Amino acid sequence: MTDRINQVELAVDRVIEATGGEIRLAMPLGLGKPNRFVNALYARVEADTRLSLDIYTALSLSKPSAGSDLEKRFLNPFADRLFADYEELTYLAAQKRGNLPANIRVFEFFVQPGSILGNDVAQQHYISSNYTHVARDLNARGVNVVAQLLAHRQVDGNDEYSFSCNPEVTLDLMPLLKARREAGETILAVGQVHRDLPFMENDARVEEWLPEMDLLVDDPQGHTRLFSTPNMPVNIQDHFVGLHASTLVRDGGTLQIGIGALGDALVHHLRLRDQDNPRYLKAVKAWAVPPEHEALIEQEGGTGVFREGVYGCSEMMTHGLLTLIDDGIIRRPVYDWAPLQRLEMHNPTTPGLALLDALREQSAISRRLDKEQLRTLKRFGIFRNEIDKHGDELQLPNGVTVPNDLDDRTTREALKAVFGDRLVGGVVMHGGFFLGPRDFYARLLEMSKQEHAQINMTRISFINHLYGDEILKRLQRQDARFVNTAFTVTLLGAVASDQIENGRVLSGVGGQYNFVSQAHELEGARSILMVRAWRERAGEVMSNIVFSYGHNTIPRHLRDIVITEYGVADLRGKTDEEVVMAMLNVADSRFQIELMEQAQAAGKLREDYQIPEVHRRNNPEHLHEIAERCGKDSFPLFPLGTDFTEVEQRLLTALTWLKEKVSHKEYLKLGRRALFHDGSPSEFAAQLKRMELNKPEGVREHIFQRLLLTALEATQEN
Repeated sequence: MTDRINQVELAVDRVIEATGGEIRLAMPLGLGKPNRFVNALYARVEADTRLSLDIYTALSLSKPSAGSDLEKRFLNPFADRLFADYEELTYLAAQKRGNLPANIRVFEFFVQPGSILGNDVAQQHYISSNYTHVARDLNARGVNVVAQLLAHRQVDGNDEYSFSCNPEVTLDLMPLLKARREAGETILAVGQVHRDLPFMENDARVEEWLPEMDLLVDDPQGHTRLFSTPNMPVNIQDHFVGLHASTLVRDGGTLQIGIGALGDALVHHLRLRDQDNPRYLKAVKAWAVPPEHEALIEQEGGTGVFREGVYGCSEMMTHGLLTLIDDGIIRRPVYDWAPLQRLEMHNPTTPGLALLDALREQSAISRRLDKEQLRTLKRFGIFRNEIDKHGDELQLPNGVTVPNDLDDRTTREALKAVFGDRLVGGVVMHGGFFLGPRDFYARLLEMSKQEHAQINMTRISFINHLYGDEILKRLQRQDARFVNTAFTVTLLGAVASDQIENGRVLSGVGGQYNFVSQAHELEGARSILMVRAWRERAGEVMSNIVFSYGHNTIPRHLRDIVITEYGVADLRGKTDEEVVMAMLNVADSRFQIELMEQAQAAGKLREDYQIPEVHRRNNPEHLHEIAERCGKDSFPLFPLGTDFTEVEQRLLTALTWLKEKVSHKEYLKLGRRALFHDGSPSEFAAQLKRMELNKPEGVREHIFQRLLLTALEATQEN
């Protein structure tokens, strides 16, 4: 029986009592963690060495932290404004310091990018699992407590709950835990209510699992600010990656997009393609798309407006994907009844006798309808609710009855009065979890019931692979484009996305492998991996395309499409030499010759090969020239909006320049030179005031002021 309590401490008491103090806690990734409950549990176990706590989760979110003094001056006021009273996870600070109590361990299968690179204990406790295997692996670890945030509302005096942002693993895990519970194990499910969490409909509703929820906690102190992730800048390099990717999304198809600036760039150019097609085409033509890319666009994608719209199916529903829903680009509905989906995938259909006959041809319904078939027809709006079945007759409005026989002329004529106006129950977006900026949550909160009904947050096993409901998934996911990001690609097409060469985990595999594999199994699908061709850190420029790498997330036998800011490399079904050629064409020209020679030395490329002239201008200057010709309005810094003020946006550009361009040694030299800087602080008065450097005191603050002015001038637009 579910207990409703209003203090997390009481929930902690129940958990310790039921488990005997040996607690193996599973929580969702990201937003769905019940921070107040887990912090209270952590404090209790920390204070009592007779207890033990193992935490199994992923993507434990923490407010961003700054390194240098300049970064702190920028970041701390912004973080205070954005996160307000957000309750941080206690275990994160201890984990970062490397001093978790001996009776507490934290295991994660995905982490904030780069957050544990220098943390040996966190590296040792990382669990490498495909997203679809997480529920299985958690169950195998013997978790005995599952806890997460729940959305709540009252309808006609009745309480309703939703898994909201994180049904993806929970819906796969709960049946496994229920089976263990029925076998006699002690397992507790805890839900912490948060009033600001958007209530999501469909599979995310908790009704079916409410009897399994042992504790529903509504602690008045638990309704603090939700964690949000601000949209980050999209630079010119990112924009061109997104522009190229946008040409491969097919109208009427299926779309999945990963998180980050590259995903935001893709969303922006898809919107431009649909909303201002002439301006979009100007950018595409200005790039001078090579013939092989033009052929790929013709075969796999398009550059026209979205007349049919696309269907979204993504483990993460991002702010960008929600924007595409609001814009009507993601609007192709899918139905969870294969016979109807089979008809709908070719031409949108409407309720009527022709639809009934088509369903009969598939043996989806019979000549004489049974009650289950009638319920299904009403669920999808083919019949209105006014029709019912009594014995061998169909009862229609106003007391009219006709034979339950779809071949009977009288029945067929009478049924015309009870057909619905349109199909209902269609879903335009299946998502596993969501996380994003505050505007994203606000939009979800204000959505109408009808808008919510078109979004189905559901289990990860449905979204990320084909097993189970395979016939339906194949019908729904026509012309799928699974678009994800990587940080390194080899010349032979292997991709590294989750860990660096020495084995240290950067983030996690998540669902990337699932989607790449799915793309190779689905007819008409393509995996698109976006990667920046080069990166710069502390003044050192490095290629993200390398000849070989000591680790891969996606093996080269699953290579498909790789996109950099310099174009598209179609690798599917190609020979090793053809793959090398294609990857050289999208590499930065500063590294092409060295890469080519490495491939030739390894016998993977003919000795007399020459990189085509059209691909020898792969450099940032060329990109900026094209952007200038197209107009900078086509390449905005924050295409999906931002939480940063205009002054902060300007500062962000300058501080990024300092971080990328200047090594520690050069930083000191620049600081000394900055003392003699003769720029006028008044030109950047607002930026200096925001950084509290408008009235510097002491040598240190004067150096910071001059460094900042140098960076602001260096990044000033002409």
